[in-house]
Amino acid sequence: MIPRIHKRGSETIGLIRYLYGPGTHEEHTDPHLVAAFDPLTPDPGRDPQATHKQLQRLLDQPVNALPAGRRPKKHVWHLSVRAAPEDPVLSDEDWAAIARRMVAATGIAPDGDQTACRWAAVRHADDHIHIIATLVRDDGRRPRLNNEARRAQAEARAIEADYGLRRVSPGDGTAAKRPTSAERHKADRHRRQRIPREELREAVRRSVAGAAGEDEFFDRLAAAGLLTRRRIAPSGDTLGYTVALPGDRNAKGEPVFYSGSKLAPDLSLPRIRERWTPTSDDTTQQPVLPSATGPASARRHATNAAWQALLVIDHGDDSVVAAQIAATGEVLDALAKTSAAHTRHELQAAATAFERASRSHTRAARGHDHALRQAARDLVHSGPALGRGEDSATTAMAIDMLIFLTIAAATWHAKKQHAQQAEAAQQAAEHLRAAYQAAAERPMALLHQRGSRLAPSWMRHHTTAVRQALPELADCIFAEQGWPALAATLDEARTAGHNPTTLLTQAAARRELDTVERISDVLLWRLRRMADLPADPQNSQGQRARGKHAVASPNQAAQTGTRLANSSPRRR
Repeated sequence: MIPRIHKRGSETIGLIRYLYGPGTHEEHTDPHLVAAFDPLTPDPGRDPQATHKQLQRLLDQPVNALPAGRRPKKHVWHLSVRAAPEDPVLSDEDWAAIARRMVAATGIAPDGDQTACRWAAVRHADDHIHIIATLVRDDGRRPRLNNEARRAQAEARAIEADYGLRRVSPGDGTAAKRPTSAERHKADRHRRQRIPREELREAVRRSVAGAAGEDEFFDRLAAAGLLTRRRIAPSGDTLGYTVALPGDRNAKGEPVFYSGSKLAPDLSLPRIRERWTPTSDDTTQQPVLPSATGPASARRHATNAAWQALLVIDHGDDSVVAAQIAATGEVLDALAKTSAAHTRHELQAAATAFERASRSHTRAARGHDHALRQAARDLVHSGPALGRGEDSATTAMAIDMLIFLTIAAATWHAKKQHAQQAEAAQQAAEHLRAAYQAAAERPMALLHQRGSRLAPSWMRHHTTAVRQALPELADCIFAEQGWPALAATLDEARTAGHNPTTLLTQAAARRELDTVERISDVLLWRLRRMADLPADPQNSQGQRARGKHAVASPNQAAQTGTRLANSSPRRR
C-alpha cells in the first residue's frame, strides 16, 4: 500500500471537481464518499441533491472563519492511498477505516480530537482513495504535520499487516522522486512510454558511468542529445547543471529543464564530483591495470574488478562497501550501453533496478571504488561488443560474476535493514540471470558439444577430478545440463598444463557454491579465468593445437599435473 502526499493547493473546489469528475481518460468510475470528518457530510457522488460547492463550503468553513490576513495561502491538503495490483479489492468500509487511520497518523485528525481539521475521503476506483483536507482546525489553529509523509508510510506498513496485503518495503528518503500525476498525464498525452524525468535520469547516469572528469561528463551529455545548461559562478566555476530532452516542452514551447538533484540525490554536481576525488591511499589499495584494448578485454577487466569488489563487500568497512555498490551501478550502466542487442534489454533492466540499490544513508567513501570505475570506463571506451565470439562469451563471463556481486550487495543491504535497496539488488540479479542465458547460450552449446565428444577415458579422468576436489557437490554437478561443458573446460585446462583437481579446488574455494543455480556454469567461468583460457571455445582451437603440455593419456596427464600442482594458474 502506497500513500502519497501531493503538493498543497489553494482551491478546494478544483480538487473536489477532479475527484468527482471523469478523470483525464475517463478512468474515474462511481466516485463517492467513503468517510469524512462528519457522518452527515454531503456526498455529490451518491446524493443527487448534494453539490460540489456544498462540500467545498463545509470543508473550507474553518479557513473562511479566519481574518483574510491569517488564512494560509496553500490550505488544501491531499493524500492518495493506493493498494498493490495483486491485493484483493477492499470494501468501502475497509477504505473508510484506512482513511481514518491515515488522517489520525498524519496529524490531520488525531483520534479523539473534536476540533481537528475537516477532511473527506473519496473513492473513484477499486484500488485507491483520495483524502482531501483543509489545513485550519475548527479551533482556528494549524495542524501539526511534521514528518507526515513518514508517518503515513509507517501507518501503511501497519495496515498491510492488519489486512494481509502485500508488504511494501519502507523507504528511507534516498530514492529518486516518483513521477507526479501531471508528469504521467503529460507523457500519456504525448504518447511517451516513459516520463522525461526518468529518461533524463537514465541518460545522466550512463553519461557519468566511468567518466574521468567534468569535461568528459558534459561532453557525454551533449553526445546523448540532451540540452544542457551550466550554472556558472562569478569566478567562472561551474556550480551546477540542468538538462532537458529536446522534445519535452512546456506550454510556452520552452524546454523543461531538471537539475541533477531533481533526477536523483546522487546526480547533483557536487555528489558527482565526489566520484572523481581520489583518496590519499587510493593508489596503494587498488591494482593498476593496463587499459582495455577491446570489448572482450574490457569485460575481463570488469570481471576481475567485480571479484575484488566481492572481497571488499564481504570484509570492508561500511563506507567502503557503499562505494563498491555505487560503482557496481556504473559497471552495469556501461555494460548495458555497450553490449549486443540480444542481451541489452535485460542488462538495461538490471542497471535500472540496481540504481535504487546504489544509494543509502551510508555515505560512500569515494576513491576506494577505483577498480570498478576504471572497469566502467574501459567498457565505455572499448566500444560496442559484438553478439558473437570472444565479445559475447566474455559478456557471459562478466555477467556471471556480476550476479554474485549484486547478490552480495542485496545481502549487505538486508543486514543493514535497507529493505528497498536489498529488494532492488535482488531484482537486478534476476535480470542479470536472464541476460546471462542469452549471452552464454552459444559458448555453452559449443562446450557442451565438445564435452560430449570427449573420449570415455578422459571423461572418467575429469569425473574423478571433480569427486576429489568437490566430493559433496559432485553428484549435483554431474546431474546438471552443464556438466559436459565443464568437462570440456577441464580438458582445455589440462591441455594448457594445469592440474584439473588443483584448479577445481582453487575455483571452489574462491566463494561458496551452495546457493548458486548452476554450479557447473559458475565453475566453468572461474576455471577459464584462472587458467587464462579464451572465453569463446572456438578461440581455444589454435591454443589447444599449440599447447606445450598436451598429453596422450590420463596417466601422462596425472604425471604432468603433479609437477604443476603447486604452480599458479596462468597461461604457460
